[in-house]
Amino acid sequence: MSKQFVSEIKDRDPVSAVFLVKDKILAMAKNGKPYMNLRLMDKSGDIEAKVWDNTELLDKQFDKDDFVKVRGKASVYMNKMQVVIAEIGKVPEEQVVLADFLPESPRNCSEMRQELTDTVAALDNRHLKGLMEAFLADEPFMALYCQAPAAKGMHHVYLGGLLEHSLALVKLVKTIVPLYGGINEDLLVVGALLHDVGKIFEMSFERAFDYTDAGKLLGHITIGVELVDEKIRLVEGFPRELALLLKHMLLSHHGQYEYGSPKRPKTIEATILNYLDDMDSKINGIRAHIAKETASTSRWTAHHRLYDRYFFKCNGMDDEQEVVCVTDESCQAASEEPVVRDEERKERQSFNNQPLKGLENLKLF
Repeated sequence: MSKQFVSEIKDRDPVSAVFLVKDKILAMAKNGKPYMNLRLMDKSGDIEAKVWDNTELLDKQFDKDDFVKVRGKASVYMNKMQVVIAEIGKVPEEQVVLADFLPESPRNCSEMRQELTDTVAALDNRHLKGLMEAFLADEPFMALYCQAPAAKGMHHVYLGGLLEHSLALVKLVKTIVPLYGGINEDLLVVGALLHDVGKIFEMSFERAFDYTDAGKLLGHITIGVELVDEKIRLVEGFPRELALLLKHMLLSHHGQYEYGSPKRPKTIEATILNYLDDMDSKINGIRAHIAKETASTSRWTAHHRLYDRYFFKCNGMDDEQEVVCVTDESCQAASEEPVVRDEERKERQSFNNQPLKGLENLKLF
């Protein structure tokens, strides 16, 4: 019997399938009755699910990152698909096909790896080329680099996402560089390939995507600089200043201190990398947010918590296909900005690229 995937579930469909538990929360309803809120996933996406009965007993039988067999019924609530669960039970890992449960890049892994090899071969700077060849020759590293997602929930959240994102930045670099003079293209290309390299150890991605102990304690920027420094030592005569410039790109690619950047960009190449990285990640994240709303008939998406806004789904390319905006609670909310408390706004500001913010404090270094 073929597996029922999340992307195939439609309103009022009976659901009987195995899923991976991405999130699990035991909560209390307004009437004081406990219920379980789950986020179930497979490689096609994820879906919210509710358990209303026997929650305290069921809570002890499975955990986050377990595989569970679910029987229930799908329904649309607030323009989002969810499953109301009648039965749920843990399934041993050996009884599932792991490839069914983690999303993968739409790009072919072998093709991306060949594109990476070709990109390195085209480098002119022998030291930067030697550095990248040292990474390519490290098979344990390459296995992780080609498999890792680019993030846990923001953008390119799938196996191969890190490599896809890095190669996309290289294409953007090669588009931008001819428009300006005096830019070190090789340095910018290598910075694009290595800016997020620390994510291979920051994140775990054998089941659901999560952060490792090293990721929580150090973060991908620190880990990435350590990895680059280790490989630089293998390249004979690698110029000290070139190493400094490359490490600065890794340390500053988040742009601002409040966005988690140890340093702000202080070279042209680092500044370009910051903006291209921000653009590619946001475009991918917004597209993924829109693509999730297959059950919605609204012209607007649901509110995106991290970006702190709604997104309009239409772009004028298909005038013949009109999305009907139904009169419901979610569509009404899409016409208004949510009321956000000051403390929430501070928490979310890290997802806005505002390069001049903070100048009033005159933090020049």
